[in-house]
Amino acid sequence: MILEEFDTNDTALFNPEDIVKPLENCPKTVVTCFANDLIEHALSIFKCEIISCISSANGKLPIYRINVDGQEIGLFMSAVGASACVSEYEELFAMGVETIVVFGTCGVLDATIHDCAIILPDAAIRDEGCSYHYVKASDEIMVNHDTLDRMKKFFDECKLHYHVGKVWTTDAPYRETRAKIAKRKEQGCICVDMECSAIAALASFRKKRIAQFFYSADNLGKEEYEMRSLKNEENFDVKKEILKLAVQLAKNLS
Repeated sequence: MILEEFDTNDTALFNPEDIVKPLENCPKTVVTCFANDLIEHALSIFKCEIISCISSANGKLPIYRINVDGQEIGLFMSAVGASACVSEYEELFAMGVETIVVFGTCGVLDATIHDCAIILPDAAIRDEGCSYHYVKASDEIMVNHDTLDRMKKFFDECKLHYHVGKVWTTDAPYRETRAKIAKRKEQGCICVDMECSAIAALASFRKKRIAQFFYSADNLGKEEYEMRSLKNEENFDVKKEILKLAVQLAKNLS
């Protein structure tokens, strides 16, 4: 299988450092999500400035510096999909970032998990392609291996109810069939996303710290699909509070 051709050489023909240069006064910690509406809200409530950008054929994505209670933290909107966001994080690390806090939606496979619940992944099934270029082939990968206990402590101190469990990361959201969902549930998955396992592989390969958590959206745990709050504008007041939680977590991990 081609996905078993992992190369342990950490130097490629061209590398992130060949594409971007170190950023002067680069924030060591960056908080990021996939929802444009939440990024726009963050820019409206925090003092901010554009300090750089990540460029691709899709255009330029700004990197912001925000001030949180006197502490400077980076802010960035991640692209959806494992390969896209991992490439962006590669460039953030090359600029000088050391820690990334990333949060986004997931679908739930456990129908008892309510809408906009916080989920802290501790393992992921690698049903995507990107991670196999960063970590030797296996069905699963540990997630948040160096941040899990600290994240739990932070959420506990916030008196926040949250779920801990395994996520199914897939490249193909429109191929989440009933048979595959049933199998992933048997394997212990409580939710599904599109980036987590690849991000965890990147963190392991580059020896960087990436803290990941989800807020639950659509429900795939019943016979019929429920979109719930998958759309950005749904339950937006709750999501704004989750943004604040992520920013405080980033501050805590800085």
